[in-house]
Amino acid sequence: MNPEKAEYLSRRMANATKMLAEVVDYQIENQLWNTAVNRLYYACYYAVSALLYSQDFNSKTHSGTKRLFEEHFIKPGIINTESANFYARLFGMRQNADYENEIDYEREDVIILVQPAKDLIATIEAILAKES
Repeated sequence: MNPEKAEYLSRRMANATKMLAEVVDYQIENQLWNTAVNRLYYACYYAVSALLYSQDFNSKTHSGTKRLFEEHFIKPGIINTESANFYARLFGMRQNADYENEIDYEREDVIILVQPAKDLIATIEAILAKES
């Protein structure tokens, strides 16, 4: 892998880890539920976009990223369908949290998202480690 690509992937995965830590260390602690959903989504988005980039796939939209992830990593069975369903659900929740005025997530909505986000990011980290 060329150094520029490796650096990009490293930064993307560092962003994913940082976002996840922000959720656990700050948003949940301060009961910022909609912000926590946003940050959990972006943590996963950064990891998914890194995985796509590692295979020379790039999208300019979040929907395109989701579609490419499903097409190239879920359908072939590289990543399980539970992760795909989780990512799709988180995508929708983030849209609602950011753009729907009447959506106010609560603790119960957010807490159950943390472990699946950690699992998805860890799975992607493992795949990327095998490629490097």
